Amino acid sequence: QVQLVESGGGSVQAGGSLRLSCTASGYTYDRDGLNYCMGWFRQAPGKEREGVATIEAYTRNTYYADFVKGRFTISQDNAKKTLYLQMNSLEPEDAAVYYCAADRTPPCTLIPAPYDYWGQGAQVTVSS
Repeated sequence: QVQLVESGGGSVQAGGSLRLSCTASGYTYDRDGLNYCMGWFRQAPGKEREGVATIEAYTRNTYYADFVKGRFTISQDNAKKTLYLQMNSLEPEDAAVYYCAADRTPPCTLIPAPYDYWGQGAQVTVSS
């Protein structure tokens, strides 16, 4: 059974930075067993879950939501079975619970529905 565990959430002031990590376990994290897409999503109170960034496991192509372009960077370390989200220039509007997710089949998308596995979420709070 695949398990995804996020870490690195916390509270920062506007303009600050945080790095989220998501460690995978429960399956072989190699080329054959690698999930095709890994993504970061977020959900603020009273809002729907929305895609933030996604990365293709083999090509390392990345895709970002317009509202984080130039500020957030998604990356992964296959050897460590870990996905990262570097968040810079944080704004109060970025405050949410951030989730990592894995999708075993292409195409990679910022839509939550196709993703098969989800972490428990990490809280990010940004004060103005």
